[in-house]
Amino acid sequence: MEKIHIGIFGLRRGESFIDNLTANGAEIVAVCERDETVINERKDALEGIALYNDFDKFIEHPMDAVVLANYFAEHTPYAIRCLEKGLHVLSECTSNGTMAQGVELVRAAEKSKAVYMLAENYPFMLFNKEMKRVCDGGTLGRILYAEGEYNHPFNMYDGEAAASLAPHENHWRNYLPRAYYITHSLAPIMYATGSVPVRVTAMAASNEIPSDCSAARYVSDAAAIITTLNNDGSVFKVTGCAAFGAHSNSYRICGANGQIENIRGMGEKIMLRYNNWQIPEGMQETNCYDPEQSEEDAELSKNAGHGGGDFFVTREFLECIRTGKKPPFDVYFATTMASVAILAHRSILNGNQPYDIPDFHKEEDRVKFENDHDMPIPLSDGTQPNIPCNSRPCTPSELQKENYRKAIELYIKK
Repeated sequence: MEKIHIGIFGLRRGESFIDNLTANGAEIVAVCERDETVINERKDALEGIALYNDFDKFIEHPMDAVVLANYFAEHTPYAIRCLEKGLHVLSECTSNGTMAQGVELVRAAEKSKAVYMLAENYPFMLFNKEMKRVCDGGTLGRILYAEGEYNHPFNMYDGEAAASLAPHENHWRNYLPRAYYITHSLAPIMYATGSVPVRVTAMAASNEIPSDCSAARYVSDAAAIITTLNNDGSVFKVTGCAAFGAHSNSYRICGANGQIENIRGMGEKIMLRYNNWQIPEGMQETNCYDPEQSEEDAELSKNAGHGGGDFFVTREFLECIRTGKKPPFDVYFATTMASVAILAHRSILNGNQPYDIPDFHKEEDRVKFENDHDMPIPLSDGTQPNIPCNSRPCTPSELQKENYRKAIELYIKK
């Protein structure tokens, strides 16, 4: 099998792709990381790989594809540069930070012969793959409703966590609206059901940040509760990246005949239930079980991040390059999810107003958003937000800022 030569842009997250890509028959030939300290820390592990801190030089390195693992909401310009050069793109989440960027990305992808795929890994977790298998089998009947919950709270008094997640005050995580990091909650149920959101509304579950904690965030909302109407008449309810209760990744899909869900706090375990008059042959009314996978897949993915999802998403990307098949999370899938996120936050800011989700297959929908540059997150080039990032004003206290700076000094600059 011919090696596919890969470059990685952004080493903090991108380093985790290296083993999964090589396990799937790719070769890492170049890495680009702007932070010289990160490069210096990892030089020994990257022996034999060309190292760059300038994207313009990096993109000229001989390679077939690029993994974009730079800052959240800053992938689009680099994806477009790669697509214009004919380089295949595996882009971290989210695909685009503004609606206008979504338009630009789709237009660039349509002009390019290269593969564009979002590096969304949660649909490839074992229980989510099982949900897709059951949905594809048709025993649930017509899909009517689904839920996706990505709940990722952290201890705001944990200075090391605060500093490692956001190593400087203008870091995107300090401003990230709860609706924006939607891919882990929405992608699995979109992938399993095939339903595509066409209308969205959202509400924020608001909270307070302790005034003496070690985090200095501008977002106090604990969750965005997002509801979508879909192209087949079904309805989704999802969170973005939420922060309430216990950590969990929870999904539930309901059809006319039955429902399937992963059981919170029970590892990979699935609960599959049917109406007692619509039980398929060989099944029970209630079926509780651990999904199966091949021994080979279990062995290859056992050390991959996100429940094995990191391994399978890289395998899927490389197979698309080798065979020419359509990526499961192509540019339309990716920009639909980004549109849900962006417009859900807009709904929160505007009294829970509903918004239609554009279909970026259609030029008439693209034109409506090609000049929509609203952004709630500061960018690494110094561009500042032009809309709020929280449902209500939220500014870190001076004590929070002081504690946060001390944490950065202690854990990042040591």
